[in-house]
Amino acid sequence: MTHPWFLGESTPRILAHRGFVPHDSESVVENSVAALAAGRATGTVYLESDCHLTADGDVVLFHDDDLRRVANDSRPVAEVRTRELADIMSTRGGLAILPDILRAFPDARFNLDVKADAAAHPVGALIAREAHRVLLTSFSDRRREIALDAARTHGGEPATSAGSKITALVLAALTARLPRVAARRLDGIQALQIPERHRGVRILSRRLLDLAHSAGVEVHVWTVNDPRDMRRLLDLGVDGIVTDRPDLGVAEKTRVL
Repeated sequence: MTHPWFLGESTPRILAHRGFVPHDSESVVENSVAALAAGRATGTVYLESDCHLTADGDVVLFHDDDLRRVANDSRPVAEVRTRELADIMSTRGGLAILPDILRAFPDARFNLDVKADAAAHPVGALIAREAHRVLLTSFSDRRREIALDAARTHGGEPATSAGSKITALVLAALTARLPRVAARRLDGIQALQIPERHRGVRILSRRLLDLAHSAGVEVHVWTVNDPRDMRRLLDLGVDGIVTDRPDLGVAEKTRVL
């Protein structure tokens, strides 16, 4: 059965990577409330973001472990109180606190990457009631599974994308020409979210696409910002593009459709 996250929206899916920061903006940073709103305003319903936990135990949308890149502050997110983090982000587009964001964007669909071990269980519990419009992922399959278990305990069943371990096992089985083994690795997975290449090694291939599609699994490629690359990947048959330029991605989707 197809998860609701995928229903009612045509492919290719355009996922606004950490929202959207317009190039002329001097006061909006990624993963902020304003960036998420800008991503939604491009015409895509899919907002990709990342989850960390503050010192108060609040789940906030933040990519890095610390504030160095966003606010020139070396402290880890986990050591900053929520109120102070909100003050810091007040001039940068606004702090995105997960339950507030779920309420603020009731018609958006979220792709949430759990970045910290401590955030896994709280994220799962928080998204349970909105699981129909959430896809949970993490580079760590263990972290992802903790979040999934928490969501299920609270009555929700979010969609999910494979972490790095499962993805590596699928690729290894394909390389060994064991497609049935590769397909079994995808049990319980609705999406593969992968780079086209990693450290010079090609990840995306026609064989991987065919395998995923035969297993009912979508393939989303990150992070693609050049319209020519978007066009090439969409013509190849990928199901989604994760991009810092959802405005360009939506334009390419219109071309395909």
